[in-house]
Amino acid sequence: MNNKKLLIVSTFVLYFTIGSTYAAGETPVPVENTIEESWAVYGQITNLSQKHSSFRSPYSGINSLDARGRTEETTDITLYAGVRPWPGAQIWLNPEIDQGFGLSNTVGIAGFPSGEAYKVGANRPYLRLPRAFLRQLIPLAGESQKLDSAANQLGGSANENNVTVTVGKFSVTDIFDTNSYSHDPRVDFMNWSLIDSGAIDYAADAWGFTYGAAVEWNENWWSLRVGTFQLSSVPNGKIVKPDFSQYSFVTEFESRYQWQGHPGKAKLLALVNRARMGRYQNAVELTGTNSPPDIALVRHTASRAGIALNIEQELQKDLSIFLRISGADGSKEAYEFTEINRSLAAGVSLKGERWNRHEDTFGLAMVNNYLSGAAQQYFRAGGVGILIGDGALRYGTEQIAETYYSVKIANGLTATMDYQHINHPAYNQDRGPVSIYALRLHAEF
Repeated sequence: MNNKKLLIVSTFVLYFTIGSTYAAGETPVPVENTIEESWAVYGQITNLSQKHSSFRSPYSGINSLDARGRTEETTDITLYAGVRPWPGAQIWLNPEIDQGFGLSNTVGIAGFPSGEAYKVGANRPYLRLPRAFLRQLIPLAGESQKLDSAANQLGGSANENNVTVTVGKFSVTDIFDTNSYSHDPRVDFMNWSLIDSGAIDYAADAWGFTYGAAVEWNENWWSLRVGTFQLSSVPNGKIVKPDFSQYSFVTEFESRYQWQGHPGKAKLLALVNRARMGRYQNAVELTGTNSPPDIALVRHTASRAGIALNIEQELQKDLSIFLRISGADGSKEAYEFTEINRSLAAGVSLKGERWNRHEDTFGLAMVNNYLSGAAQQYFRAGGVGILIGDGALRYGTEQIAETYYSVKIANGLTATMDYQHINHPAYNQDRGPVSIYALRLHAEF
């Protein structure tokens, strides 16, 4: 779909939604004594230091985790500035300063251990704008509820039933695939295949953001979301300006319920990417046995689909569990995220109520990541992907365990100690296991 067609379709959807809604005469009903914020400014600073142990490594490739124990550090400073230009609308800008590197320059493990590490790094701080978006809330019939003021959300009130439209530059996972207990590497788990569904190859630049539009239809117990987002011009490339010649379509249904008096959510997500991408088998067949396969030589326009189930459940006021199951087309290369064709992740989150540390949190989770047979053949022959490529492969599932303890030091300031143990990093039984230690400091203001 070219830019003109996309614009026409998007305009029609917005016109139909807004027109039919307001034709019904619905207007927001403010909650008593609620102040509708006209603007707000927030900020955050996160510093994360990670070190891994030395591990067995009889060989390595250009995308291998360095076998020697080493320490890397990342820092980001974000400003969240929002205004309300008209009723129901919010405009937010999130300028950010970044610095630092992930372990081995963010390669060597499919389920990479730091969600604060990007696929690019720099010794000196640099400025960028990861988010710049407009969000319009369109009220439907239903009760009004209070909205607390927070980063990227102005305080006020909104109808419980509504349609919300978001357009601009942001992260797909700002809206899709969220989870209350495992989604934010600044406050909870850090591993890529825990904070998101590992096999979902969502559209994103090297920092995790892109241009797009999403529409959410929210009712009392359910939500339906659809969105279209820009893919990079080449796999794992940079996104400089809007260009929807290659795109991703994603949809998600969420059900909210009570189980034995405790809230829970279940989400089913489906995604299709449409872009120039290569088949693993074609790359292996083209190269033969004389040299490592190069998937860039066999790219052509194709589609790649993925699906994910995402469940969160409170068991007691201080104890919750979560589960993520995801899978994707394993015949083609990963385009934006990482080389995971199937993933199973589960974990528990426990607040510190039982030892009188109400704001502390303990988390424990396990992940199993898998490669398809075609992908195994490609990497066994010496192929290279976005994050992995040891030059050879003796396949084993990538097994990850992560645990953390987050301590509240003062209002808006937390420190987190984190440990991850990874068997078969990059699915390679010849390398590892590896232990990864981390200290995270996070401040909000």
